[in-house]
Amino acid sequence: MKRHIPNTITCLNLISGCIATFYAFAGVADMALLFIIIGAVFDFFDGMSARLLGVSSPIGKELDSLADDITFGMAPATMVFTELGVMEYPAVMEPLRPYLPFFAFLIAAFSALRLAKFNLDERQAMGFIGLPTPANALFWGSLLAGGCHIVESSPWNVLAVLAGICLSSWLLVSEIPMFALKFKHIGWKGNEVKYLFVLSSIPLLIIFGVPGIAIVIAWYVILSVIVRTKDTANVVS
Repeated sequence: MKRHIPNTITCLNLISGCIATFYAFAGVADMALLFIIIGAVFDFFDGMSARLLGVSSPIGKELDSLADDITFGMAPATMVFTELGVMEYPAVMEPLRPYLPFFAFLIAAFSALRLAKFNLDERQAMGFIGLPTPANALFWGSLLAGGCHIVESSPWNVLAVLAGICLSSWLLVSEIPMFALKFKHIGWKGNEVKYLFVLSSIPLLIIFGVPGIAIVIAWYVILSVIVRTKDTANVVS
């Protein structure tokens, strides 16, 4: 019986992603974000339960990737698709309205590529290479659920959204090392970046609320790039 527990939790992640996608198509961004977050909770516990119960399996690994692409790829892509369908466009771009929203599904495609790379990449035991799919999903979900008034404040923001799709898709499959919040010990030494990130994220979330999640994800990427640049400079010197 216990060998089915992790896969059951993974399926709950997948179902959460399906519900999030439904709400995304319906234009209910806050509910879509809620079910993305619920899916992320299930995604955290399926791997933990498999390790605790000692029942990891190849089928569980494949199922996990499928569930993750629905919850963290398809659901946020659908949120962006819906938003691009209702945004005001500059007059010169209005003829493209029937077509541009489909550009959003690049997020789902590159999320799948990211997950496939992660399954084969043995370098990502204590960190990530490229932006994790849950982080990308939370960025788009929180931005559209809590900051759609900002996104819709100017017709030219359509270009910003399209640029954001390209940037986040590239980050998913990039070779940029990004730290994971995994602690081997609770001491400061060796965990400086992680503690800095956590302590600086708390006020951002308190001040900005739901859109603060998107700001935190952007800060996570920036901090990862800063750390990589610093490490590269140390190696060269």
